[in-house]
Formats: sequence, C-alpha cells, structure tokens
Amino acid sequence: MTSDHQNGETQICDLVENAEAVPDDSGKPRLFVESAAPDRTVAALRDILVGAGGLFDRGVPVRLARDQIQHGVVAQILTPDVLVLLVHRVCRPYALKEKKDGSIVEVDVRLPRAFAVMYLDWRGEWRLPPLNGIASAPLLQEDGTILSAEGYDPASGMWRERVPDLRHLVAEHPSRSDAETSLRLIRHTFRTFCFADACLVTEDGIAVVDIGRPPGKDESAFLVALLTAVCRPSLHHAPGILFRAAPLSGAGAGKGLLARCIAMIAFGREPHAVTGGIKAEELEKRITAELIEGSPVLFLDNLNNTAFRSDLLASAITERPARVRVLGRSQMVPLNPSALIVLTGNGLTVSEDLARRFITIELDPKTEDPEARRFSNDIRLEVTRDRTRLLAAALTIWRWGRLGQDLPSGRPLGSFETWCQWVRDPLLALDCMDPVARIAEAKAQDGRRLNTAELFTTWWERHQDRPIALRDLDDSVRQLIDPHGRGRQFVAAQLGKLVGTRLAGLVLTRAAAAGKWGSATFAMEKAPGHDNGRNQDDPQPGGPKALHHLYSSATGEKDDRGGANDAGIMSNSENAGSPERHRGHRGHRAQEWSAPDENPWSPCSSDVGGVGAIPPYADAVRDDHGGHRGGIGSVEAAPATVGQSQDCANPADAACPEGPMPPMPPMPSGTRDETDDEPFEGWSMRL
Repeated sequence: MTSDHQNGETQICDLVENAEAVPDDSGKPRLFVESAAPDRTVAALRDILVGAGGLFDRGVPVRLARDQIQHGVVAQILTPDVLVLLVHRVCRPYALKEKKDGSIVEVDVRLPRAFAVMYLDWRGEWRLPPLNGIASAPLLQEDGTILSAEGYDPASGMWRERVPDLRHLVAEHPSRSDAETSLRLIRHTFRTFCFADACLVTEDGIAVVDIGRPPGKDESAFLVALLTAVCRPSLHHAPGILFRAAPLSGAGAGKGLLARCIAMIAFGREPHAVTGGIKAEELEKRITAELIEGSPVLFLDNLNNTAFRSDLLASAITERPARVRVLGRSQMVPLNPSALIVLTGNGLTVSEDLARRFITIELDPKTEDPEARRFSNDIRLEVTRDRTRLLAAALTIWRWGRLGQDLPSGRPLGSFETWCQWVRDPLLALDCMDPVARIAEAKAQDGRRLNTAELFTTWWERHQDRPIALRDLDDSVRQLIDPHGRGRQFVAAQLGKLVGTRLAGLVLTRAAAAGKWGSATFAMEKAPGHDNGRNQDDPQPGGPKALHHLYSSATGEKDDRGGANDAGIMSNSENAGSPERHRGHRGHRAQEWSAPDENPWSPCSSDVGGVGAIPPYADAVRDDHGGHRGGIGSVEAAPATVGQSQDCANPADAACPEGPMPPMPPMPSGTRDETDDEPFEGWSMRL
C-alpha cells in the first residue's frame, strides 16, 4: 500500500514538473463588451480581428485551417461559435461591474454569441483582405517572372504554401530546344496512359505512346491540361478539364489517376474527389462548399453516363466574381473562384453551355478489362518523387512562350484570351494540336441542341422560309414541339424561347400580329454568313440533309493546329432518299455520309483529325480501305488490347498499318420521348 502511495506521489510530481505554464493574457488587447452599445463593441471587435491577422474575406469571413487528411490548408467559414473561440484567443473581453461598495471594476466575461452573429452579418465592414484561393504552385506574371514566396500575396489575393523554389531549374531565357526537351520529359513520364488517338509502340512488352511522333488530340489536350493547372492560380479565367472514357468498358482507364497526377505536379497534393449526388440541388451545394473552401482543385469524379449541366459551374469558370449561395442561408455572396475544375466519368458529356468551358481528354484502353493491365512502374510514386522536375519542365514551356516572339495563335476562345496566350499557344508552337477545335464536337453532343436542330430542319423541309401562323404548322413540326398535345399556347411559348436561335444554318424569326385580330407568324430563315462548311450557297440551307452529324465539327475554318482547312463538314449525299427515322433515336434523321478515301481520324494520317473528320465514337465503322460505312447496326471485331503492339499511321504507308477502331459513342443519360415536359431541354441530368 505504501509502495502504491509513493508511486502516485512520484507521478504527480512528474506531471507538475512537466506541466506548461498558464499563458499570460496580460499582453492581449482588451475588448469592452457593452450590452447597451453593440455598435461600439462590434466595431472594436472588428478592429482587433483586423490587427490580429489570419482572417480573410471570401464572400464570408474565413480562417485558414490545416486539413490533416488533405495535407494542406483550407478556408474554413467562421460560424458564431468558432468566432467566439477565436476572439478569446486574440483578446480579453471584459465588462464593467459595480461592487457592493459602489466601486466599478473590470471583470473578464465570455463574448456573448449575439455579438459574434452581429459581426458576421456586418457585410462590407469586415476590412479583411480578400482570399481568392490557395496554391502550392508559383505565381506567374505576364513578363515571365516566377514568384516562389510563401504566405499571402496581396496583389493576387492568393495564399501560398509549400511552393518549391525553381530558380535553379528554369532558365531565365529558355530556348526552343529547352522547351522541346521539357515537353519530351513530360510526355515520357505519361507515355503509359491510354490516350484514345495516340500512336502506340511496344516497350518492355507494354504498349506506350510513341513520343517520337507529334502528340495526337488527346495527348495534346492532356499537355494543355497540365500547363493549365500550373498556371491556374495566376489566371483570372481558365477552362475546366474533362476526362472521359467509354460507357461500359471505361472503368479503370486511368481518368482519376491522370487527374491526380496533374494536381500533384501543379499543387503538391492530390485532390479529394466529390461525387455528383442523387439530385442536381445536392450537387450545387457540394460545388459551393468546395469553391468557398478555396482548395486548388474542384474534382467531380465518377459522373458516369451523364449529360452534365451546371449553371453554377459555368458561372464559376467564366465569371469573376461569381455569385454563390452560402449554405444554410438565403444569401448570395461574391466569390473569385481560382480552383482548377476537373470532371471525370464514363460516357460523360456536357451541355452546350459547358462545352466551350472544358478541354476534353478521351482515354481508351482498348480492352474490356482496363483494370487488369500491367505496368512496370507506379506512376503516382514517380510523379510525387519527380514533382519539382516536372513542374520546372512545365514552367520552362510557359516562360519560353511568354518571352517568345510571333508564336502561332490557335482558334479564338472567348473569355479565355489570356489562357490561350499563356497555355495553349506555346504548346501549338511545339507541334501539339489545338484542343479548342474539339469544342464544336462537344456542342454537337448536347441533346437540346440536337432536338432543336431537328425541329429547324424539319420546319425548313415543310415550310421553307414562308411566314407561318401556329394554326398552319405542319403536323410533323407540331409533334416535335408539343408531343403531348398540350395546345397552341404551349407551342407559342416554346417557339418564343427559340426566336433568334441560330442552328443548322437557320434562324427562327417572329413577326407581330397585324391588326387587332391578326395572328403572329413565325418564319425560318437562312442564317447570314452560314455556308454549312461547304463554302458555297446551299439551295436548301440547313435542310434535312444538312443536319450535322452528332460528332462532326460545326465549322470548317481551321484545322486542329489552328491553320486553314477547307475540309468543312462531311455532308450527306445530295441524292439520299427521303428522311427516315433510325432506331434508337426518335426524331433524328438517318445520315448517309460520303466516305473518304482514308480514315481522316487516324492521328497519323496526312490530315490529322482535321475538321470534317469523323471523331471517336462516331456512328460508323471502317471498311477495309479505311473509309466509313454503314452506321447503325454495323459491328466489327474489337482491336487488340493495350499491352500488345499496335502501330498507327497513314494507311497509305505500308510500313505503318492503320490504327484501331475508335470506341463507340457514350449514350446520353436520357432520351426525349412522349413523357417529356420540355421538348427542348434535351436529355435529363442523372447523377
């Protein structure tokens, strides 16, 4: 018993000796809490918080907190309870109390929660520095300067952490040779990824990208995506990145892995994935929470078999500031988004309003079981180990582009002019392909656009450019507008939404009623300046045979490297029979496409995937001569799986046979049928 008592005394003595001293609060500023004068108390609280530092304005007051799971700093929204705790860490609230003898003394008090609520609601008076984002990549300037400092940067509003010092790795004035060497290093590191249109060679029994050839469309889009991520903290606007694969056999293709590798190089940490949720409203809440948190990447993963649409995400990509709704409040606040937006999914498409805001990367492992492929290295570990070297390679290309003269310009892309100059154009100068050229293909996959194009072409077929009253509409046109027979007012409302829309070479116009008892008329007119890609007048502009193929380009102005291209859109046979509906797509007319002499989509052909080429997932298959035949119902054997030797070149070159067949198209997430309420809303988003 005595022994136990002595052990207890010893433990108490040890605890007392090792205990930390109670912090001295005498040096903290004092906050006078006046219940009768909350305005003075809240103003004094504001001044103390401004002087203490560590708080920022991100539409709402936030503090920087270290997230141990994400291994980085995130912005945490201040709640009243968190603010009370924070106030007591930076100051000593007190009140005046009258003693029994009538004297007045100061007594320490807890800050009432009501004062914290008043402060948080005092928008516009916080006087906190704006926080536009958190980055672990160097900040870049127009003249090629690379800033690698830590902490808050007032000029950009960015908080920087763990930014590597690359001054000894990036030349002050890189030459073209330096840029080419850097590009080759990046391509060599990622050569095992299955870019859909890449030319492959065998290396140690594994099919890898042939980096001796210029990058194809998908590898070029990846290189653009990587440089976009590196430059994103320094750009006001940048397009998002979309990784997708085939609907059924695309799982395990490496979409998420490639996105994580890009984030590791640019930001030094992998992003955390956010799923879409069941309802669109739930997704909007998740996007808002991620944007306010300020993480460098907003990563929406596994949006499978989805026709994705988000007005909030569209605004976050192209608006600065964008307005978002604070969770739990009916309050909209301004926010300067700086996150790289990344989407991944099998069979994923985006609506037309998002199509111009995303760079698309197709992956095709050319096997039914992509997860069973073998690789000789762990790309995650390799990228983590070589992060500094790969980041320096990307910045070498960027600086070479900023200091270079007369670099070629690709296709213009509204809202992203600086991005084009900083990111896209230097890679074009290094023989990469222009990912902007694929935007027309993405637009062509939008269900609403397809439905409206069908309406316009059917209208032109039945009525030409004659003014038509609603009562005189042909039944086939009326059926496309109002499949449920809801009546004339519904038809008028739907057509009113489409007045002024230009699609398939046509534009819908409306003439007001003449007189008190007259009727308004609608007319379909030829859109001025539209030549359907054939550079000649069409006797039936935008007619039923001019309806664009689902995956064809919408213009024939430039090729994928930004140069001129007269290929235009592959038109239907002018001698095709009357339109007929094909199975599986109600309301889409069968297309009879003229077959080229060689497969124009082959990345190693003489015209690499030029405008007018049938892209991946096209509704056609190749014949023995490299042309395209028959779309619906045609089947051919699957190509050899990745891991076997596959050469890919111009079919005319006997030394390099034609490459594998592109994968089939991802199906939309829904179809428009007799149960739809809005015939022009396209396919519904299912998450």
